[in-house]
Amino acid sequence: MGKRILVTGGAGFLGSHLIDRLLARGDTVVCIDNLQTGSLQNIEHVRDQITFVEHDIIMPLPELGKFDEIFNLACPASPIHYQADPVHTFKTSVLGMLNLLELARTQKAKIFQASTSEVYGDPSIHPQPEVYWGNVNPIGIRSCYDEGKRGAETLLFDYARMYGVVIKVVRIFNTYGPRMDAQDGRVISNFIVQSLQSQPLTVYGNGEQTRSFCYVDDLIEGFLKMMDTPDHIQGPINLGNPNEFTMLELAEKVNLWTGNHVPLTFNSLPKDDPKQRQPVISEAQHVLNWHPKVMLDEGLQRTIAYFKERLAVKSERS
Repeated sequence: MGKRILVTGGAGFLGSHLIDRLLARGDTVVCIDNLQTGSLQNIEHVRDQITFVEHDIIMPLPELGKFDEIFNLACPASPIHYQADPVHTFKTSVLGMLNLLELARTQKAKIFQASTSEVYGDPSIHPQPEVYWGNVNPIGIRSCYDEGKRGAETLLFDYARMYGVVIKVVRIFNTYGPRMDAQDGRVISNFIVQSLQSQPLTVYGNGEQTRSFCYVDDLIEGFLKMMDTPDHIQGPINLGNPNEFTMLELAEKVNLWTGNHVPLTFNSLPKDDPKQRQPVISEAQHVLNWHPKVMLDEGLQRTIAYFKERLAVKSERS
């Protein structure tokens, strides 16, 4: 018998991939999404296999029955999206978390939180282990997301201590793959779309800032392994690919695999943009027996193929 599972943010990039895996193993899935950044297109291939509810988790949750597990992936995750309505972003992380924790408490359901490497801010320690408390500007333009996610972690651990709620917290480092939003402003989707359209690649700053890119299939495997750990394992646990690349190196790889060797254009670095981002994943390796398997070149080829198809469909429709 499979489990009955609630996935919030299930029509998003990560949520839709998670739903695919849950269905494949025989679970019953209820998907909640307000479609602020998610898309029904991401789940159209499974709409007849799931229950979809359009709802904003900052509001009281509708009666949806009993759940064994809750995966919370509901929150805009790219700066363009979370800065568009920073108050709503903060409410999603904090009020939404409260609503889901109350559901978990009353139903005695396990709850999983997709936290973020953004809790480390612009790190003064490199690479970033889970014990690092971070270097976050609490009043900056990114703080609605950074501090919202930090506040959500606070609530999770307080509910665990006060009420015995079984919590699972992972901190996600940059993830990419099919179903990314072409307009989300993230560097991989930006570079791929620009290169495929023979436009200059937009590099911020001097391009020497670094990121570590994890392919979506690897990340979702980490989610499932974390949820299946014994109840006393709470996290937070970093999930990401520790291989680190500069933006200039990434641009070179994207141009290589699209076959369009377009030039670069340089813009000023956004405020509070982290200079380095690389996870320490020893905890994930030890506790979850998890490590990323898809390296950047292979992942980029898969992602480029997806965007080629999407752009071709868009061109046909126009």
